[in-house]
Amino acid sequence: MEQQSAKSRARAATSESAARGYGSYGGNLPKKASAVDPETKGANIRRLRRLEGQIRGLQKMLEEDRYCPDIMVQISAAQEALRTVGRELMRNHLRLCVTKSVIEGPDQANPMFDELLELIYKHSR
Repeated sequence: MEQQSAKSRARAATSESAARGYGSYGGNLPKKASAVDPETKGANIRRLRRLEGQIRGLQKMLEEDRYCPDIMVQISAAQEALRTVGRELMRNHLRLCVTKSVIEGPDQANPMFDELLELIYKHSR
């Protein structure tokens, strides 16, 4: 019960943050990253391209009526690949975007913390 109310408070705070321009759509246009590590970006793009191939392979396995456990193993591999991209994005966001907001002071940091809390809730599902 307490966890649910914490989630509700985080969603409300995130909505306020988004209204002030700190959310993913804090206006008419999507917000851009404050900074992106070029190596991380490149690695994530390569992972996603590889994952795209895995998904096409899964489609082909289904079309060919392959053995269900074999398909499920490949699905698990694809899910782990997505989790890896998510972890790397979270690491980049913490190292660069959140750090920048903290350095800028409480007016920037507090809405970022609210947004970060909501992101953690969504990412941990």
